[in-house]
Amino acid sequence: MNVLGYAAQSAQEALAPFRFDRRDLRADDVAIEILYCGVCHSDLHSARNDWGNSMYPLVPGHEIIGRVLSVGKAVTRFKAGDHVGVGCMVDSCQHCDPCKQGHEQYCVEFPIVTYNAHDKHDHTPTYGGYSEKIVVSDKFVLKVPDGLDLAGAAPLLCAGITTWSPLRHWKVGKNSKVAIIGLGGLGHMALKLASALGADVTLFTRSKGKEDDATRLGAKHIVLSSDDAQMAAVHGKFDLIIDTVPYVHDLNPYVTTLAINGTLVLVGYLGELDPMLNTVPMIMGRKAVAGSLIGGIAETQEMLDFCGKHNITSDIEMINMQEINDAYERMLKSDVKYRFVIDIATLKA
Repeated sequence: MNVLGYAAQSAQEALAPFRFDRRDLRADDVAIEILYCGVCHSDLHSARNDWGNSMYPLVPGHEIIGRVLSVGKAVTRFKAGDHVGVGCMVDSCQHCDPCKQGHEQYCVEFPIVTYNAHDKHDHTPTYGGYSEKIVVSDKFVLKVPDGLDLAGAAPLLCAGITTWSPLRHWKVGKNSKVAIIGLGGLGHMALKLASALGADVTLFTRSKGKEDDATRLGAKHIVLSSDDAQMAAVHGKFDLIIDTVPYVHDLNPYVTTLAINGTLVLVGYLGELDPMLNTVPMIMGRKAVAGSLIGGIAETQEMLDFCGKHNITSDIEMINMQEINDAYERMLKSDVKYRFVIDIATLKA
């Protein structure tokens, strides 16, 4: 299947049209016409080789919403015409302990990611959702609930599940006191999901003027983290803090705002921490700093079903495919509320 997409040919080049072949259907495959694809910061990092592991040509995109075109002979869960999603993974080993537990994101052999990887069967490159069509194992295809806005649902496949997974793992519910650090693509989804779970939600931000947006998205309280008095007022308050900030920052002021047995979960930043963590408040209050990575397929389906029930989607700005390079520059300036989504129908415009 020959398809059109947008690819980076090197770290220095802008994304541009690129034709490539998708594999023929295996017995357990689903062929999908891509309708919308969200734009994640990971796409930008990969296109520009910020993590040093990019393989070119590289077609980004792992927040995919589409329509089933056809299915392999062994597929029973999907049929032509179904609206479906594909997230950050398209396969895994399926036999290690994490995979057996439904945590494919922690596959011991590392999951086959939607782009910038190699298929485990024929070792061909995986190419992502900035393209017309995709072929994926049915085990990694997700059902989109009826009535959910399709374009707004695309970022749920990464931003949504990245914040949903820690909320579920740490059993957030009614009366839970939850704080979110940062109001961006991840942060705005965390506010919506935590609020819908019944939590008392606070936004930590370094910028004034976000009150109206934060309140609309589900925050009951806003704390300026640069204000010592406001930080002191929430000392020892939170059961869970989800930190969505994607760059190096000091965690110590936030750890002191955890309640006894509270946990601060990093979902936005990959790398070394600087400055070092002060262990005193952790030891004195059995407080923890943890990390979390997306979610397994079953958990992602749970999240989509929850969003369908509560009509939760991402706040998006729709763009044409030809605007992707400008969108990357705007992302670097945090100039989007709160997620770009590509209308894939514009690929041939």
